[in-house]
Amino acid sequence: MTKTIMIVDDSSSLRQVVGIALKSAGYEVIEAADGKVALTKLDGKKINLIISDVNMPNMDGISLVRAVKQMPAYKFTPIVMLTTENQDSKKREGQEAGAKAWVVKPFKPDQLVAAVQKLVLP
Repeated sequence: MTKTIMIVDDSSSLRQVVGIALKSAGYEVIEAADGKVALTKLDGKKINLIISDVNMPNMDGISLVRAVKQMPAYKFTPIVMLTTENQDSKKREGQEAGAKAWVVKPFKPDQLVAAVQKLVLP
């Protein structure tokens, strides 16, 4: 069964790079330009993992994590933060909100795919 990953980032080029890496690893990909758009796409369909930027317009990544964790259908969906932020305070805030992993940009796509494979349960 194909696993579905949601990529949330306001950069379309980044969504494309991540999307290509994930698709070539056999995942299905849903894209959203920010946290608000992401929430409208969490409509009950099974999503195995969410990759989100931290700094985005309308709704930032940490607010998105908090919102997702309030949704019964997605409470246990692992979330990976993919961001330029590398301060420990931000990382801690992300972890407290419920993020499972923190990947700092620039990143190697295969590094990200490896992190995804660890978190997506078979």
